[in-house]
Amino acid sequence: MAIELDVPIQQQEHTWISWLASRQAFWVFVALIAACIFLTFATNSFATPNNLFNITRNFTFVAVIALGMTIVIITGGIDLSVGSVLCLCSMILAVVMHAGYNIEIGIAAAIGTALIIGAVNGVLIAYVGIPPFVVTLAMLSIARSLAMVASNNTVVFQFGPDHSKLLFLGGGAFLFGISNPVIYMIVLALLTGFVLRWTRFGRYVFAIGGNEKAAILTGVPVRRVKLAVYMISSLSAGIAGIIETGWLGAVTTNLGAGMELQVIAATVIGGANLAGGVGTAFGALVGSAL
Repeated sequence: MAIELDVPIQQQEHTWISWLASRQAFWVFVALIAACIFLTFATNSFATPNNLFNITRNFTFVAVIALGMTIVIITGGIDLSVGSVLCLCSMILAVVMHAGYNIEIGIAAAIGTALIIGAVNGVLIAYVGIPPFVVTLAMLSIARSLAMVASNNTVVFQFGPDHSKLLFLGGGAFLFGISNPVIYMIVLALLTGFVLRWTRFGRYVFAIGGNEKAAILTGVPVRRVKLAVYMISSLSAGIAGIIETGWLGAVTTNLGAGMELQVIAATVIGGANLAGGVGTAFGALVGSAL
């Protein structure tokens, strides 16, 4: 009997090691650290404050959208429209502020646009039953076309009376010299991890991804959750668009072109199928950094 008890005890002692070693995001993180160490010693410009500031800020936009994409992929869906949604929301923000409205109204218009697009995607996917690939591929073209219409296919680089506020929002650094987009990314990652790990909505998301038919039989409101998931995905793209507009200081109609591929790659590399919400959010950030 003593021998039989020792076996599970030993297995339990090594559980966390085996769990960590089996996580894709952990090995991706190790590869990222190894690459950073190599570049630090191989070049004289990598480990400089300005370069690290630019690197961390540059992958922030992909990482923010990857957080929303992670939730979509966990449910077994896909969202190909995020790059175009980013462009449309950025253009709406720019056009509204260029017309003389303050930054609060501009951000509200951009966020509202993102939520409407996410709702359209969600309704067509969850309630009408059209495959996510078809719906979001169509929205990819529709959203970018709307961005061209909104701006008359021109570049917008003047943002009215709150021009400087928008530039600081996306390009400034108000905390310990860390760029503002990085701070937003960290806050959103923690929020995403909390939602997936410790809320009913997070459990519903994993349940739908695990077995949608079983989730329906157990009383999970699958349609409503899917609707919310695609709204969150579009919302993340809208937030990234607002931040990137402040960073670039201008908006063109080709902004975000091809970004959906980077976002999906970041999500898959980071691991959207992790068991825990915090690990899932961390994986998305690591995948975005690569």
